[in-house]
Amino acid sequence: MLSNIRSIQSALLFLAVLFIGLSVLGILQGPADISLTAVAAILKQSLFAVSSSDIPNWQSSIILDVRLPRMIIALFAGASLALCGLVMQGMFRNPLASPSVLGVSSGASLGAVTAIYLGASLVSAWAIPLFAFIGAGISLSIVYRVASTRGQTNIATLLLSGVAMGALNVAATSLLLALSLSNWDVARMIIYWTMGGLDGRTWDHVLIILPIVVSGFVLLLFYSKQLDLLLLGEQHALSVGVDVRRTRRNLLIISTAMVGASVSVVGGIGFIGLVVPHILRLALGPSHRYLLPACLFGGAVTLLGADLFLNSFFAEQAIPLGVVTAALGAPFFLFLLIKQRFVLS
Repeated sequence: MLSNIRSIQSALLFLAVLFIGLSVLGILQGPADISLTAVAAILKQSLFAVSSSDIPNWQSSIILDVRLPRMIIALFAGASLALCGLVMQGMFRNPLASPSVLGVSSGASLGAVTAIYLGASLVSAWAIPLFAFIGAGISLSIVYRVASTRGQTNIATLLLSGVAMGALNVAATSLLLALSLSNWDVARMIIYWTMGGLDGRTWDHVLIILPIVVSGFVLLLFYSKQLDLLLLGEQHALSVGVDVRRTRRNLLIISTAMVGASVSVVGGIGFIGLVVPHILRLALGPSHRYLLPACLFGGAVTLLGADLFLNSFFAEQAIPLGVVTAALGAPFFLFLLIKQRFVLS
């Protein structure tokens, strides 16, 4: 038991070191060559208001206004998606559950696409996040209302209604895209946004995602024991005094807020919420006490690593980030499923 705990702690330490290392690479990588010493001086100058005439203004602008917010958004969006996937898989006892299972991700996407189609995104940077939150909230409310009868929520109905809601949201998004084809600029913006990406992200986007993901993670830590009990079954959780209905509702609200924040900022990023928690659960075991921080680091390094990979090898092709996560995540997940099938047989 002690050696198992030590191995889990070693894995968490490795993820934390990887988190820090990729964060440094995220700041250093870019078309303009800026040394690590210059980056450290720029960050020191910004944090402690220390003036330095040795640092050119263009270098400070690139680091503080372009690379730093992009890196922070990648870290917290990836962490958010992985954490929500972990919660869904534990809550529904389904290793294939993900943030899109209840139609929340597609609802947020529909809201954001609506903001783009109506031109609200040109008026304010906060329009897309606001519409995304509204779309995610409406989708969850409908799904939860359909699945709830006399205060009881049927899990099978909840999942099925989530699939139906997701299909409806996708259809509505496709309709808006079809209607916008007469204006190619709007259609191109919708297409590129739905594929996901980090280009053009600013500190306004950081202010949207950072407080929600941090507060959501802190709240989820208080539910780690309840998630462990839900993983053993609803009846078992009820027998030890867990208010299953209230716990599930609160977890769904927290997950919806985090997914809405992530989707509103980075667009459609797939497979992180499915692959990362599944891999970490296989590696570290079922305890959410360790899985929650592991998914925080794991999701962050996965999305930032995918962005670094894209910028290193395909910088000139302008390939959307969501395409990379799906292209890398889907085959790897299929490999895990095939490997697990052979082990079970």
